[in-house]
Amino acid sequence: MRAAVALLSAVLMAAAAAAGQDVFPFRRSRGPTPRLPMADSFDGRFNFCRLMYTRVTREAGGQGWWTDYPNADINFSIRLAELTKTRVSQLPDGEPNHLVVRPTDDELFQCPFIIASDAGTAGFTDEEAARLREYLEKGGFLWVDDFWGTDAWLHWQSEIGRVLPPMEYPIVDLPPDHAVFRVMFQLQEVPQIPNIRHWRVTGGETSERGSDSPRVNVRGISDQRGRLLVFMTHNTDISDAWEREGEDPEFFYRFSPNGYAVGINVFLYAMTH
Repeated sequence: MRAAVALLSAVLMAAAAAAGQDVFPFRRSRGPTPRLPMADSFDGRFNFCRLMYTRVTREAGGQGWWTDYPNADINFSIRLAELTKTRVSQLPDGEPNHLVVRPTDDELFQCPFIIASDAGTAGFTDEEAARLREYLEKGGFLWVDDFWGTDAWLHWQSEIGRVLPPMEYPIVDLPPDHAVFRVMFQLQEVPQIPNIRHWRVTGGETSERGSDSPRVNVRGISDQRGRLLVFMTHNTDISDAWEREGEDPEFFYRFSPNGYAVGINVFLYAMTH
């Protein structure tokens, strides 16, 4: 594991040093303006798809659906292209063609992999819940990340239960030997990664809710054949390891290699199962 992470760190740092000549140059942008799919958005290559939802409650540090957007989406797409053979869709200027989709969009079904951040604030209408269930049962995959503490978990548990009823689709803790942890990188655990502001203000603390988020919970929902439909990383912010990778060398070295290892494993699992 140390060798794999060291290699990943070296590759990421080499790529960062060459960013000016990268086929996917880094972009930094502000604001929550969503890039919604157009008729020509899908070209057969990978599009990072983020789920847009209505925020019905608030959590400290969260911004709703656009938490970690768009830089996590851009940076993950760049690293995925560098570290695997995945062909990533690009805009004419070379930026990865990342997209935001709503539960009721027909384009949702063009995205085999979607991610939602700050999931503990999400609310779904009956129509949205039905469409998400249809999407997942037809082969889609949802990863929810960056929600912390008991209240956020209970809220998300209730909302996903409207999508996938728990009597039919129970939530379970994923064991360390689950295939998702062995796809490319051999993961011994999913790290607890805080947002960079919390990490700085607290002098390196990783638990954003103190005693209410002492450890990472990695849970999943599978269908009757054992295919993982929903992957949940609770009490950690994996996406911040992507979004903030270029802002602080110490933060990068401590969190980004492991954050990318988790992300790439989950993506490759979703695309091959």
